[in-house]
Formats: sequence, C-alpha cells, structure tokens
Amino acid sequence: MLRPIFIAAVLIAALPSAPSFAVTAKEKMATCKFGADDQKLAGAARAKFMKNCMANKNDPRGSAGSAGAGAAGGVPPPPRTK
Repeated sequence: MLRPIFIAAVLIAALPSAPSFAVTAKEKMATCKFGADDQKLAGAARAKFMKNCMANKNDPRGSAGSAGAGAAGGVPPPPRTK
C-alpha cells in the first residue's frame, strides 16, 4: 500500500524540476561546435551544419512539406498492372 503512495510522491516532487533539463543556448553551441569539429567541417559546409544544428534541423531527409514527396516519404508508388 505504501509503495504506490511513495512512487506518486516522488513523481510529484520531480515534476517541478523537469525544466532544469533544458539545454541552454551556450551548451547547444558547444555541442554543435563539437559535432562540426568531429566531422572536420569547414567553410560553407560548417556554416550549414551549425545553422541546422542550432535550429534542431538535423533530419537529412528534408522537411515533410518538400516538393515531390509522396505519402510514403518520397518513394514513388509501385506501377499499376491491368
């Protein structure tokens, strides 16, 4: 009987501290710089990587609204047979 009450109390106590896990802009910049250095990027490639990294746009497949992308993520449907 005490176990569920204890678990509920711990979860309620931990709820207000959830925003403390957020990454600051300074920490994000350090992470992005490390990623760019690790990949040995320079020039325009580094600038593009940093811009996408800071904006959390790291999906190499592109956005969902890109032209030519079908419902299956850009894969054309199989040909129809008669």
